[in-house]
Amino acid sequence: MLSKNQIKLIKSLSQKKARQQNGWFIVEGIKGISEFLKSDYILKNLYTTKPIFDAPQDLISEISEVELKKISGLKNPNTALAIFEIPQKTAAQNTGLIVALDDVRDPGNLGTIIRLCDWYGIKSLVCSLNTVDCYNPKVVQATMGSLTRVNIQYVDLKHYLESCNTETFGTLLEGENIYTATLPEQGIIILGNEANGISDAIEEMVNRKITIPQFGTIKATESLNVANATAILLSEFSRRTIET
Repeated sequence: MLSKNQIKLIKSLSQKKARQQNGWFIVEGIKGISEFLKSDYILKNLYTTKPIFDAPQDLISEISEVELKKISGLKNPNTALAIFEIPQKTAAQNTGLIVALDDVRDPGNLGTIIRLCDWYGIKSLVCSLNTVDCYNPKVVQATMGSLTRVNIQYVDLKHYLESCNTETFGTLLEGENIYTATLPEQGIIILGNEANGISDAIEEMVNRKITIPQFGTIKATESLNVANATAILLSEFSRRTIET
């Protein structure tokens, strides 16, 4: 049976401050937990209503569905909740094709972008310090395990871009047409905040402005969702690489 202190601690990990203090984060559901168990992430505890996981027995606690609901952040908890250790930070890369996020705040958007990076083989995702925490439970849930295969770093984005010799691409309305532009195999693709786009300070660091043209007749939509834009951009960069 879970104690009140255990429940309190687990629930607290939904907050960034508690995650940082303890160095732990939450993964929920069979699919997500299984992906993390296969990775280099270190398991601390696993709470499950069914004995179905291949993990050290001393780290597994079998609990009731009532108890799972008490610690879960989901409306409909799925079998298990696990606590993993947040890994040590590594240096952000500046080679290959990299995605950089300037102040992306929505957990669902970040989770989807992480999955897209995984799908298109992007190994490095660089985030500004104000971008939502990748260990936010909603982000983790949205990645469906892709978080285990993408290296994510939080940096002073302006300083990082200043230190790179790599060509930078900024997604801006007045840029080159993504469908006709010549695209390289290496570079940094910068995407901005959901409401405000790329900040002025980061726009100054952009070498090439690119845009996704609007095809609708009325053209009343102001912008694309940042995750949708990421999907189109990565598809185009990847397609050009295959063609060459």
